[in-house]
Amino acid sequence: MNAAWMMVTASLLFATMSVCVKLATTQYGAGEVVFYRGLVGALAIVLLQRSRGGTLRTPVPGMQIGRSAAGVAAMCLWFHALGGLPLATATTLNYMSSVWMALFLIGGSIMFGARRVSGLLVAAVLLGFAGVALVLRPSLDPTQFWHALAGLLSGVLAALAYLQITALGRAGEPEERTVFYFNLGSVLIGGALMAWQGPGTHSLRGALLLLAIGVLAVVAQMLMTRAYTVGSTLANAVLQYLGILFAYVYGVLLFGEAITATAALGIGLIIAAGLMASRVRARAPEPEDTRGRHPGDG
Repeated sequence: MNAAWMMVTASLLFATMSVCVKLATTQYGAGEVVFYRGLVGALAIVLLQRSRGGTLRTPVPGMQIGRSAAGVAAMCLWFHALGGLPLATATTLNYMSSVWMALFLIGGSIMFGARRVSGLLVAAVLLGFAGVALVLRPSLDPTQFWHALAGLLSGVLAALAYLQITALGRAGEPEERTVFYFNLGSVLIGGALMAWQGPGTHSLRGALLLLAIGVLAVVAQMLMTRAYTVGSTLANAVLQYLGILFAYVYGVLLFGEAITATAALGIGLIIAAGLMASRVRARAPEPEDTRGRHPGDG
C-alpha cells in the first residue's frame, strides 16, 4: 500500500473511531472512553516494543508528562464534543489545531522580534476563524454551547501537544515511546475522570465499542505515521482532511445529521486554512518523529 492509500485508510479509520466514540458516549462518560482507548493503545505498544526488543524507558520524563497532559486533555474535550455535536462539526473543530498552530507561530515570531510574519500564516488564521464562525452560528442549538467550546479547546490543546511532540522529536524520543506515554496518560487521566464521574454500565455493545475505539485508533495511527514517513508531508496533509468528509457522510447516513450550506462553506474554509498552515510547516525541516499526528490524539 502506498503512502496515499495509507493516509486515506487512516482518515477513514479515524472517522470510524469517531462514530464509535459518539455511540459510546451515550453509555459511558468521556473519561471512561479515554481510559479504555488508552489501555488498548498502551498494550499494543508494549507488545510491539517487546517484539522489536526496544525499551520504553525515557530520559525526558518531564517532557513526556507535559505532552501527555496536553494531548489527553485535548482528546477528553474532543470526545465530550462528539457526544453533543453533529459528527462533522465536532471533527471540524478538532481539526482547527493546524490553525491554532499557525496563530502560535505568528505569536512566536512577534515575541522574538521577527521582521516579517508569513502572510500565508496570517491568511490561514483569518480563514480558520471565519470558518469557525460559519460552522457554529447556523448549525448549533444554544444548548450545545459547552460542547462547541470543548471542541474548540480540544484544537488549542492539540496544537500545544504538537509543539511538545516537536520538542520530543528533537530530543531523540522515538515515535512509539511518545505514543506509549500518551496512552499511559490516557489510562491515568481517563481513569481518574472515570472514578469521579462514575463508571458506566457495561454491556456487550458497550464493550465492543470500547474495544473498537482502541483498535481503530492504533491501526489508524500506525498507518498515518508510516504514510508521513514515506510520503509527501503536504500531500498527506491534504488527504488527512478527508477525515472531515468521511465524518460528514457518517453523520448523514448513521445519525440523520444535516449540514447547512453556510456550515459547509465554513468547513471548507477551515480545511483551506489547515492546508495553508500545513504548507508553511512542510517548508520547514522537522523531525520525522513529529509527523503523522491526528488532531484528536493531540
